[in-house]
Amino acid sequence: MNHKRDFALAPGQTRLVGLALGIGVLASGGAWLLLTLIRFFTNLFFYQTLSTAARSPAGHTLGLAVILVPVLGGLIVGLMARFGSDKIRGHGIPEALEAILFGQSKMSAKVAILKPLSSGIVIGSGGPFGAEGPIIMTGGAIGSLIAQQIRLTSAERKTLLVAGAAAGMTAVFGTPLAAILLAVELLLFELRPRSLVPVALAAAVAAFLRPLLIDSGPLFPLATAVPSLSALPVSALAGLLAGTLAATLSALLYKVEDAFHRLPLHWMWWPALGGLAVGIGGYFEPRALGVGYDVIGDLLNGHLALGIVAGLLLVKCLIWVVALGSGTSGGVLAPLLMMGAGLGTLLAALFPGSHAALWPLVAMAAMLAGTLGAPLTAAAFALELTHDVDALLPVLLACTVSYALTVRVMRRSILTEKIARRGRHIFREYAVDPMERSHADELMSRELVTLPATMTLSEAARQFGPGRHRAYPVLDGERYLGLLDELTLIHLAAAHPAGTQLASLIDAADQPFALPGDSGRVLASRLAQQGLERLAVLDRPDGRLVGLITRSDLLKTSLAFHAEEQHAERHALWRRPSVRPAD
Repeated sequence: MNHKRDFALAPGQTRLVGLALGIGVLASGGAWLLLTLIRFFTNLFFYQTLSTAARSPAGHTLGLAVILVPVLGGLIVGLMARFGSDKIRGHGIPEALEAILFGQSKMSAKVAILKPLSSGIVIGSGGPFGAEGPIIMTGGAIGSLIAQQIRLTSAERKTLLVAGAAAGMTAVFGTPLAAILLAVELLLFELRPRSLVPVALAAAVAAFLRPLLIDSGPLFPLATAVPSLSALPVSALAGLLAGTLAATLSALLYKVEDAFHRLPLHWMWWPALGGLAVGIGGYFEPRALGVGYDVIGDLLNGHLALGIVAGLLLVKCLIWVVALGSGTSGGVLAPLLMMGAGLGTLLAALFPGSHAALWPLVAMAAMLAGTLGAPLTAAAFALELTHDVDALLPVLLACTVSYALTVRVMRRSILTEKIARRGRHIFREYAVDPMERSHADELMSRELVTLPATMTLSEAARQFGPGRHRAYPVLDGERYLGLLDELTLIHLAAAHPAGTQLASLIDAADQPFALPGDSGRVLASRLAQQGLERLAVLDRPDGRLVGLITRSDLLKTSLAFHAEEQHAERHALWRRPSVRPAD
């Protein structure tokens, strides 16, 4: 019977599921708190009132004094980062990535407290950011803190960290599917039941709680007509334009960041300087300030004149690049949505007709796909935000084109560039590891030369030498005792008489072994962990020896991968049947 499984069993899965459900509840509360803080600080900074009512910064009556509001917010956050935790700087997703891949998924309590507070101050004072990056960082910190209080592995901590991030994003936007896809494409770096199940359940909990805590229904309800064939080329064009804008802004962002690094000022002051640019831009175009969910809704529904849209797009791009480059705290998804929707509105002016209302949504999704390098997340996010299922095909096409373009022209995305600048590279292609596709019974050597347990040390020594094997299994009848290599033999010979039999020296209980169904990855880990060059393969624990596997055998797993990737061949579709010669 073949006992190999499609998926690996994860010990402790039930415990992780229970923890993930609780984290989903707490992350939803964190999302509510973050949105409340944004509304509170918006009212405080722009209207000088103590209120949590939803109000847009664009309605302020501060005049020129509005320029100083983002400066004040940036100054406060700079002080918080300097004397609190510098982990609150940035837009959240790169910081979560770094904690997962290089920090054993450990986050501090300071981050869980200071990240939503700092983001509320920055966005509430007019920062052109969204709440998604901060809530991903905040929800992730909640999951990480809980995981650190329990005896868990680093992989299990990662699962709970990402569960908190996905739950937080779901609570803010009401997009559970997009949150799960973002977790897979950008945070988990794997698609395994051991991580997907807890993350998906945490997102589901947040989706059920969202109507009770925040709001129900889609954030930007929209209904467009079913697209015809004529929408195909325009969707591709929207993807190309959005990808081009995404690549341009990403490159410009890091040039701005480099410029800040050259300033003869401590980084604590940079967010205030970025806030100055935000304030100036906000003075000329107040709609560019803050999260701008109301503005995104107006763009999607065609409520803004073309000239206003062009000015808004220009100002939003500039202040977003400068503010984010200054190292302040805020998310990138909402600004990308606004810039993409603005681009789509301009595109709709070139292609008026029955599909005009479609292009802001399509370009919005494509902008997200190109910037993040996550086309599935972007497509699902756009559709869940609007519940406009009729837009699926053009959205998917535009996202794919934008993604293909930015992958071609950009070495790294906006999310990974910051990490790469710290000397840590992230490879984002996902595939089944060739070592996971091969197992011990496929890689092992079956024709073995064994030594009887009655052999003496001196007799065993004659089995080693040039042209001979480096190790031999020792058998007592059919019972496997262990592996004898030359180094072990030297140590045994130094401590025992030459006539001592191997049976009295080798203890099978101390001998590591493999089973036929062990994958190449498991075998490689076992060899590396124990510093071995080879393993005996037994048909079952305490069972019969069936083979021997070495480190060089594991290299065979790369041969099939090399053939798939490098070996090109042509096959004839029609072959002549072979003709048997006459007798």
